[in-house]
Amino acid sequence: MAIVAGVDFGTLSVRVTIVDTERGRLGSGIAEYPLHRKKDDPDHATQSHDDHMRALAEATRKATAAARISGEQVAALAIDTTGSSVIPVDANLQPLDEYYLWCDHRSWREAALITETARREKLPAIDWCGGTYSSEWGFSKLLHWLRHNPDKRQRFATAFEHCDMVAAVLCGITNPADVPRSICAMGHKWMWNASLGGLPDEKFLASVDPLLKGIRCKLDGRYATSDQLAGQLAPEWAAKLGLRSGIPIPVGAFDAHWDAVGAGARTGDVVNVVGTSTCIIAMSNDARLIPGVCGVVPGSVHPKKTGVEAGLSATGDIFEAIARRADTSVAALSLELASYRAGQTGLLRLTWDNGDRTVLVNPELGGITLGWHLTHSVQDELFAAIEGTAFHTRVILERMEQYGVPIRRVINGGGIPQKNEVLNRVYANVLNKPVLIPKSDVTSLGSAIFAALAAGAFRSLEEAQDTLCPEYRVVEPDPKAVQTYEELYALYRELYFAFGGSNAPAFSAGRILPTLRRVAAAARGNA
Repeated sequence: MAIVAGVDFGTLSVRVTIVDTERGRLGSGIAEYPLHRKKDDPDHATQSHDDHMRALAEATRKATAAARISGEQVAALAIDTTGSSVIPVDANLQPLDEYYLWCDHRSWREAALITETARREKLPAIDWCGGTYSSEWGFSKLLHWLRHNPDKRQRFATAFEHCDMVAAVLCGITNPADVPRSICAMGHKWMWNASLGGLPDEKFLASVDPLLKGIRCKLDGRYATSDQLAGQLAPEWAAKLGLRSGIPIPVGAFDAHWDAVGAGARTGDVVNVVGTSTCIIAMSNDARLIPGVCGVVPGSVHPKKTGVEAGLSATGDIFEAIARRADTSVAALSLELASYRAGQTGLLRLTWDNGDRTVLVNPELGGITLGWHLTHSVQDELFAAIEGTAFHTRVILERMEQYGVPIRRVINGGGIPQKNEVLNRVYANVLNKPVLIPKSDVTSLGSAIFAALAAGAFRSLEEAQDTLCPEYRVVEPDPKAVQTYEELYALYRELYFAFGGSNAPAFSAGRILPTLRRVAAAARGNA
């Protein structure tokens, strides 16, 4: 038996959960931090390292108090974070700037340049991250920072993903060269690939931009899966967190990957981690290329299996924006959607409000809604947005299955499925598959599982999941709704590739609006 702490850094807050490996969850603590955006630049999204660490100390003390334990009883600590959230540091591991958060898309030009150069030079690594490099990922953000901060370049030593930076600080590491780097983070977002010799070579990086010359060696170090330790909790941070110094801290990972672990995912499962964005996580026993996904990385989820990541750049963010414009809340709007039927709004929504993460990997796209008329309500808009995210998810799952990823079960993880039953129902009907929802929130449970492994409480990841992961409830698809969504999905899929691809073939759009009107009339019983 052991008591451990699992830490999950989300977009707006950090959650620390205290777990007893025999009794389960004992208590949690949450602390918030600001997200810095600019009205004149919708692509800008940054956060402060100091804010993160202040919130971590606050949440940890809240968690131990809620669990009614002494911090001295905690035997291990593990950390997951958003990604790619990138911070440049100096030679003493001091931040030179704020984090470029995962949703910061200022580097879309740099991402396009990396993609263009990689394709021209036939860089094998680009194929392993779906064929297109994203503005959400590490090299593009780092290049953007180097281009726009010439006064800080002399002090630049390296850059870190959030999960690696936090672990290093907690372990008291001050030399950047000594910081272990997460294979989950570096594999999915920095084109690191063990079979290809690690990071892209120096020649390629310099050919993208001379500012990247020498960067490869600055990103060097020990790359590790999360069954290995980053170090032990340093006395300074033990005092701030109220924990015992010297407890083990494993190498961290991204929140979605560990949320999938906390949701009980095994090979053959796909987990939709639905939050502000959606990360779609699956595992397979072998590594194979999948165009348009966010990486195929051995060891990124389960240390001994190949992780596959895909997703939507905005999900909950879209729902919140709709509610905010109407001066209400998503929860209030969702209560009024319980009676909505498939396709009844007559709207078809392409949910590219924050660009396309997968399959097109294009940050320049924007949201599109077809079928508006004068009597549509904000509830109609929200329901269409939920349907749109489900349709996009189906596009992604079909791409994964097409390239050999087995999908035996669909699990809806993340925070939104715990509180929005309309979304679960729509997803089951659009995907035409039963959707499993964990009976309790799994946020930070994955990190607690890796902490438990670091503490030696379990012999394997699977044993830890069997003991700690919650049971599921199941939402079955409704045959009538499935039939409606099959027709709408055919339209959505055609529009998705037609509007989203610059070289897409011409298509006949004249039937789209009449079809939406006919489907809506039938759903309302007016056909």
